Amino acid sequence: MGRSLWLHVQNKSREVLKSVPFTKIIFMALAGFALQSCSSNSDESSQQSGNQNAVVPAVEAVQARYGSLPLVERFSGTVRAENQVQLFAEVTGRVVDVFVENGAFVNEGDRLLRIDDQTFRKQLQQAEAGLRIDQARLKQSKARLTEAEARYNRTKQLADKQLSSDLELETLAAQKATAVADVELAQAQIEQTRALVQERQELLSRTIVRAPISGTIGQRNAEVGMQVNPNQALFMIGDLDDIRVEIILTEELLNRVSIGQATQIYVNNAEGEEEIIRAQLARISPFLNDVSRSTEAEIDVDNTSGLLKPGMFVPVDIQFGETEKATLIPTSALFTDPRTGEEGVFIATSLSNEVTPKVPEEGEELAPLTEPTQVVFKPVDVVAAGRMELGVTGLVSGDWVITLGQDLLSEGRDQARVRVQNWNYVIGLQRLQREDLLRTVLNKPTAQQTL
Repeated sequence: MGRSLWLHVQNKSREVLKSVPFTKIIFMALAGFALQSCSSNSDESSQQSGNQNAVVPAVEAVQARYGSLPLVERFSGTVRAENQVQLFAEVTGRVVDVFVENGAFVNEGDRLLRIDDQTFRKQLQQAEAGLRIDQARLKQSKARLTEAEARYNRTKQLADKQLSSDLELETLAAQKATAVADVELAQAQIEQTRALVQERQELLSRTIVRAPISGTIGQRNAEVGMQVNPNQALFMIGDLDDIRVEIILTEELLNRVSIGQATQIYVNNAEGEEEIIRAQLARISPFLNDVSRSTEAEIDVDNTSGLLKPGMFVPVDIQFGETEKATLIPTSALFTDPRTGEEGVFIATSLSNEVTPKVPEEGEELAPLTEPTQVVFKPVDVVAAGRMELGVTGLVSGDWVITLGQDLLSEGRDQARVRVQNWNYVIGLQRLQREDLLRTVLNKPTAQQTL
């Protein structure tokens, strides 16, 4: 019976999660974790202070600060290798040797694959035999020309002495011209046959597929015995040390983004931790697509660390300036009152500016909760919005704004136990990805495991 009830609760939880935006899910889950961790600290004091303190919620807060927001636009980038190209066979035939595997580094000109060349060798032999025949014919034509010239010269000498007729001399001149034409024809035939030989040699050389550049091999699609043709991709090759990240720019962004602007590329390392690669925007295509009204921009990245792999999709932030200075709060601090629809923040009014935020290190206890302190909801106007921070009016630098647990205060509660946090810690929570949240949930012991 207990297991059935637990499964029923799980199913209901899934239905609720499907109807809630993912950003809300993250902060609802984190709020739950914070409350669970807080409950152990507050249980003893609750028993001592009575039931009144037991209903005081636990929240997290950070101090508002004065500054400017970086103007950042988030894009999805596609990773490409430098000189990334697909390799095709140039002739049709059966594969007899494959010399490389996926991930192999090759130099320009190295052999990658060999196609059966028997047919091409026979065709080359036929062309070479034809060339030898044409060369023999040229020799015959030259011999006939020499003979015709000699006869013409002897007859001409006799004609000069009135010992031969003009008709005989004209006949020999015509024979000499024919012999010259035969020589020229044989020479032309040789040139044609030599071209055929070169063509057959080229076809024979194409039975071996070679690397056009130095790079790393991938997407191998060739096996010994298979039949290949010029329309079939066999390998992908590219320089993985030099990577290009491509992003799509809309028509509206072209006037805001320019070559040389700073970019940040986010990628997870082998430990699953997010790393930031900083580079500059290298190129922007000036031609927009007629249908999508968009164009491509490219970022050149030194990838000697090997973090980026061709084909990956990576988040890319482009920074194109800063806003005017204003009071800044984390985006998670902004709360919409469900009763009135009014946007604002909850402020812990009685916290002193001397409270020093403390971020717990790994394995270290959480920062302690304060005694119940007064909190109020204060409407604000958002004057600038960044990806992680908001510029607002209606607050002053140093105000303690609630960033986690606002839902617990929306029911009219005016007191809370506050755990102060560092600004970077809060921003780090906001950067949590879906996988991070899932990993946190899976690693957290369930109620059944703790019993």
